[in-house]
Amino acid sequence: MAGFRRLLVLLLVFQSSCLGFRSPLSVFKRFKETTRSFSNECLGTTRPVIPVDSSDFALDIRMPGVTPKQSDTYFCMSVHLPMDEEAFVIDFKPRASMDTVHHMLLFGCNMPASTENYWFCDEGTCTDKANILYAWARNAPPTRLPKGVGFRVGGETGSKYFVLQVHYGDISAFRDNHKDCSGVSLHLTRLPQPLIAGMYLMMSVDTVIPAGEKVVNSDISCHYKKYPMHVFAYRVHTHHLGKVVSGYRVRNGQWTLIGHQSPQLPQAFYPVEHPVDVSFGDILAARCVFTGEGRTEATHIGGTSSDEMCNLYIMYYMEAKHAVSFMTCTQNIAPDLFRTIPPEANIPIPVKSDMVMMHGHHKETVNKDKTSLLQQPKREEVLEQDFHVEEALDWPGVYLLPGQVSGVALDPKNNLVIFHRGDHVWDGNSFDSKFIYQQRGLGPIEEDTILVIDPNNAAVLQSSGKNLFYLPHGLSIDKDGNYWVTDVALHQVFKLNANNKEAPLLILGKSMQPGSDQNHFCQPTDVAVDPDTGAIYVSDGYCNSRIVQFSPSGKFITQWGEESTKSNPKPGQFSVPHSLALVPHLGQLCVADRENGRIQCFKTDTKEFVREIKHASFGRNVFAISYIPGLLFAVNGKPYFEDQEPVQGFVMNFSNGEIIDVFKPVRKHFDMPHDITASEDGTVYVGDAHSNTVWKFTSTEKMEHRSVKKAGIEVQEIKESEAVVETKMENKPASSELQKMQEKQKLIKEPGSGVPVILITTLLVIPVVVLLAIALFIRWKKSRAFGADSEHKLEGSSGRVLGRLRGKGSGGLNLGNFFASRKGYSRKGFDRLSTEGSDQEKDDDGSESEEEYSAPLPVPAPSS
Repeated sequence: MAGFRRLLVLLLVFQSSCLGFRSPLSVFKRFKETTRSFSNECLGTTRPVIPVDSSDFALDIRMPGVTPKQSDTYFCMSVHLPMDEEAFVIDFKPRASMDTVHHMLLFGCNMPASTENYWFCDEGTCTDKANILYAWARNAPPTRLPKGVGFRVGGETGSKYFVLQVHYGDISAFRDNHKDCSGVSLHLTRLPQPLIAGMYLMMSVDTVIPAGEKVVNSDISCHYKKYPMHVFAYRVHTHHLGKVVSGYRVRNGQWTLIGHQSPQLPQAFYPVEHPVDVSFGDILAARCVFTGEGRTEATHIGGTSSDEMCNLYIMYYMEAKHAVSFMTCTQNIAPDLFRTIPPEANIPIPVKSDMVMMHGHHKETVNKDKTSLLQQPKREEVLEQDFHVEEALDWPGVYLLPGQVSGVALDPKNNLVIFHRGDHVWDGNSFDSKFIYQQRGLGPIEEDTILVIDPNNAAVLQSSGKNLFYLPHGLSIDKDGNYWVTDVALHQVFKLNANNKEAPLLILGKSMQPGSDQNHFCQPTDVAVDPDTGAIYVSDGYCNSRIVQFSPSGKFITQWGEESTKSNPKPGQFSVPHSLALVPHLGQLCVADRENGRIQCFKTDTKEFVREIKHASFGRNVFAISYIPGLLFAVNGKPYFEDQEPVQGFVMNFSNGEIIDVFKPVRKHFDMPHDITASEDGTVYVGDAHSNTVWKFTSTEKMEHRSVKKAGIEVQEIKESEAVVETKMENKPASSELQKMQEKQKLIKEPGSGVPVILITTLLVIPVVVLLAIALFIRWKKSRAFGADSEHKLEGSSGRVLGRLRGKGSGGLNLGNFFASRKGYSRKGFDRLSTEGSDQEKDDDGSESEEEYSAPLPVPAPSS
């Protein structure tokens, strides 16, 4: 009887996966169109199959111009695989904006629940077993397949249909009744892939959650008896009572984490933090943690709103010759094993109320237990596959020109806050060999050092901080809006109230006294404050190589780190820990280890080293870092004389550390980008301590991944993306200086016209022609005046002139070398031909700046 019940629940779960996430709509309604017609706003989707080459093609799966009329609407549509033979899905590209779509799921099956144009998903997704191939959700990373890995479709065993399910959460964006064509583009190939992706489903079928029980564990475990599989992503699923789901591989008694996530966050596939291989004889174990609080009767596993589920989907790949596309585990073969499960499996992940996943058939329970939701300060990871940032050319803040910009941050209202040095400069005379400030006679900076800037028009909204600081350095802002700043001359850290910034709320360190004990700093560089615990982390700094932790009240807790060796620095060793970035939901603190040219991440609870992020393109320095969910931003330093790496900004996928974009400004250029901060919408600000400039960069993916409300077909989206600079220039008034710069950018953004090249060539050729004409004229005049004897002299003279023009003479202009040079010539304009040089560079007035120049020991601390 128990076996029959287990089989019945298993069938129920498979049917539930076919039904997907139901809409709360009570009336089942089908749309009766029998042919696939599209709105004029969705013209790009009438050609779903796009050949890529002889073996590959793209399949565009999109909603055919829909307008949801009610929040939490779920629409489904299907696409038949346009071929009978076997193919492989090797990449997914989301075509959706979080402004309109809450989440999308893509299923593979042999028969969709409807053959209509599109339908309410209440009626189901598939009539047979549905395999989840892809998931995209608001504030969650998209699924990415490793190279050489593909989902097998078509042929004798693969799915014949793709079914797309789109959840429209808040429909306020549809007030104008526009049509939406959100979806996903697939890249398929006919070439056999060496590695085949598959799904391993772990689920409980007999868990009972007693009413009122505070904590209930549901454990699943199975022996793995197949060929090796390699796990690269996971997805968790419960209804509302689930607090956390964790999955592990257990080998020889050792637990290795596969995934650990709250089921109340967007239920997409999340990449594993570290790849996990599973071999014959291993045990796969999972635990779901539930609470029965708020329920008046026991809760069982099932598919209704009053039931629960405990599912862990593991996405893996195997060698093609041994590949199994789908496996399940519904038992607990080793209950005693869970006595040694890591404690993290029972620690709930706090969830912000506006992040809760509203899954249709869960909604009734969500409303009942709304008061039990916990708070989470940050959302889960966001990662767009085509994320790219470019300078906001209409932002006038680049012309603010405060003092040396040492810190930038964003307050809770998303205003930009700048920390600068006014008329003070960090140079070779600032400190002695013992790191004692030598210019106290100048007094503190007499102007406001903290500027609050409007992020849209760069207007100064508020200013403060006069007569407080000598050499400002780091700036961060906590969740309550308090400012945390460091001063390298004072060797102190200050906490300033958001409203009254003149009187510090907390001061750490002793004024003008460098040191390395619990009460002293030596040129501290940055501060990070944990939004959950209030713990204070200080990077200290130029003459100490450590991270110091304090309690919220400023009591010393602990410290870690040591000075790095000259070559091959070890984990936990620093050479100027210069910038900090907290990753709260993972419990990690990342440090820009400046002079070692790397980023190190540590666990905030144990201080254990997690990983290093280091790329050759960083060069020798990493000055600053900033984290938003899923993305890590960084800026490097000016290259040494013999180095080739340019000064630029980096966007990295935080899950694997890979660089997905680099960026530079168009107006001016990076000289010493000293700090960077990013908002969760992808806007980035960079402050430069040498050029006294702040740049704003915006994410271009907003223009490319959005509803068809503003652009229906991809061609239009691309054109609009290219023309956005010109449009902004026409619509916004600007100063004469800014208008001149924008006119230059207009030429830059129109490379296809050929005007700049023709203009440059013409300007260069005209002098040559004029000189030739003059030379010929002189030769003719002299030949007439002095006869044939003068011809040889004239020939030599004109030859030397032309030789110089051809580049043969010293200091001559070589046109071929000029245009062939890749370093000095850019389609963005004629920048300074050489950006090489040491950090100790000459300023325009001839004075030397040693600001944050290199690791200081044992000489006075260089520049910041």
